Amino acid sequence: MQASAIEGFFATLRAANPSPQTELQYASVFELLVAVVLSAQATDVSVNKATRGLFQVANTPQKILDLGLTGLESRIRTIGLFRAKARHLMQTCRILLERHGGAVPRTREALQALPGVGRKTANVILNVAFGAATIAVDTHLFRLANRTGLAPGKTPHEVEVELMQRIPPDYLTDAHHWLILHGRYVCKARAPVCWQCGVANFCDFKDKTPAP
Repeated sequence: MQASAIEGFFATLRAANPSPQTELQYASVFELLVAVVLSAQATDVSVNKATRGLFQVANTPQKILDLGLTGLESRIRTIGLFRAKARHLMQTCRILLERHGGAVPRTREALQALPGVGRKTANVILNVAFGAATIAVDTHLFRLANRTGLAPGKTPHEVEVELMQRIPPDYLTDAHHWLILHGRYVCKARAPVCWQCGVANFCDFKDKTPAP
């Protein structure tokens, strides 16, 4: 994808959705952290369903710890890998209280030191909670970046680096949301709806699917 096409690509996405937001539901930075940790290999819909009840009774690190491991597991058991995620969250809550006064840290290094928080999760927190210009490469974004020619790469990190270099600075803060939403609802894995795609003219995909 040429530089001129990238500008048009993001200008079109912005025009269609000027203020993109995550689909995870949260009311604090800590709730966002919990939701993002739970969202690994799970849909936002399933996470929101579980956290709706969880956050009513436990929306701080101490309250999560007060539930105990079994109590936390019982409230998130509808989410894949819930036992491992519950264990990670309990460990994370202890670290937040012991090292950060109960607050979610604002640096990548400190975030990635939390159990269950990898680079992608840290990027989401930095972007959504703190407004940093970061790109969290999930499966949707990885597929879209390669399929469209926006930022080809063999690994999520390669795609992230390429995106950070190629996306015009004016679009960087919101690019994460635009790309994930576009990959989730338009540039789908098995059946991209190219005939409904507003950025199809900028895309390098050769086998654009026709309207049914």
